Amino acid sequence: MHYKYLRIEGNELAENTMFAKGVFSMCWQLIQDDVMDDEDEMLFREIDGWFAENLPFPEPCKRQEKVVCYFKTENSDEMIKMIRPALWLLEKYNHPYFLVYTNTPGEIVYEDRYQIAVRVPGVLKIERLQKSWSN
Repeated sequence: MHYKYLRIEGNELAENTMFAKGVFSMCWQLIQDDVMDDEDEMLFREIDGWFAENLPFPEPCKRQEKVVCYFKTENSDEMIKMIRPALWLLEKYNHPYFLVYTNTPGEIVYEDRYQIAVRVPGVLKIERLQKSWSN
């Protein structure tokens, strides 16, 4: 079967969408949590910079709408090639991820040559809890 769309996502939920975090969010989280060593952080920053220059930033993302993005499998060979080192970083730091292929991602609200953005259904709220119930 041929799939039109690919998303790289993890186990944890993004607070703004309550949907699985994507590859960029997962790597940035490793940096923010001070898990990644300096050399690997520099590598990811180079990867992120390349994507910032070569992949359009969807308008719904700029407006911080509740959307998730998928690569188009038909035009994204170069994008997938350039994201592979980020996947290697996730593996190096034992951070699980999944390659999710689909033909029915949901309501497409943005599209360019390489990707789509899909509206995340529903309205959910995440509430931060204290670290321990015994406090």
